[in-house]
Amino acid sequence: MSSDLLDRIVSATRVTLEERRQTRPFAQVERDAARCTPRSAEFRAALGRTGTVNVIAECKRRSPLKGLLCADYAVVDLARSYEAAGAAAISVLTEPSFFDGALAHLADVRAEVGLPLLRKDFIVDEYQIAETRAAGADAILLIVAILGTRTEAFLRKAEDAGLAALVEVHDEADLHVARDAGASIVGVNSRDLRTMTVRPETCGELAARMPPNVTAVAESGIRTADDLGRLRALGYSAFLVGERLVRAADPGQALRELTVCT
Repeated sequence: MSSDLLDRIVSATRVTLEERRQTRPFAQVERDAARCTPRSAEFRAALGRTGTVNVIAECKRRSPLKGLLCADYAVVDLARSYEAAGAAAISVLTEPSFFDGALAHLADVRAEVGLPLLRKDFIVDEYQIAETRAAGADAILLIVAILGTRTEAFLRKAEDAGLAALVEVHDEADLHVARDAGASIVGVNSRDLRTMTVRPETCGELAARMPPNVTAVAESGIRTADDLGRLRALGYSAFLVGERLVRAADPGQALRELTVCT
């Protein structure tokens, strides 16, 4: 796997984004977005619930590292199974080139599922913020490793669009950027997006440095109920889990088993 994977994904994102601009101008996307009412407050509340295990269950068909995760990818059925199993929210991966995602998947899930929805993609342009709202999402993923010093501006644009923002960090420098940007939901991804390798200790190292009054979300490498218990003890309020669920014969049952922790 190329050490420049993130750069390749971002480059591909810019190409597909330009293609979408040609068929659906920004002004049209903004009009479509204005007809939707995101439930950002519900997304925030779902991640901060006490007395329960708050899992953002992910719909993802493919991984750049492991290839096809789910051959029979029925995204609406998958989302329904998560909802029935007690997920706090649902993440829909919409990146097409490396993850086989699509905005249509998000819109389809929105039409059938009542849980708060997160659009997980590689956001590089405000056009994507408008189309995120237009597709029915309540929240958007913003990755500091991509946005850098633009993180604060994109966070404000997302909030202006009525979306909650999960600001993703991978190291202490990223966390400083998220803090300075005023992020209220910070996701610590233990997966290096340039190599796709997982370093579990990242969550522990950054938990101790998390700013006060921030909802902390642990991402990647979560396999067992014990993993969730350990992360909860570190102070994480919510957990984004994808591959562990998608690859299961019964994703809903896998979610139930995962959330049996103290």
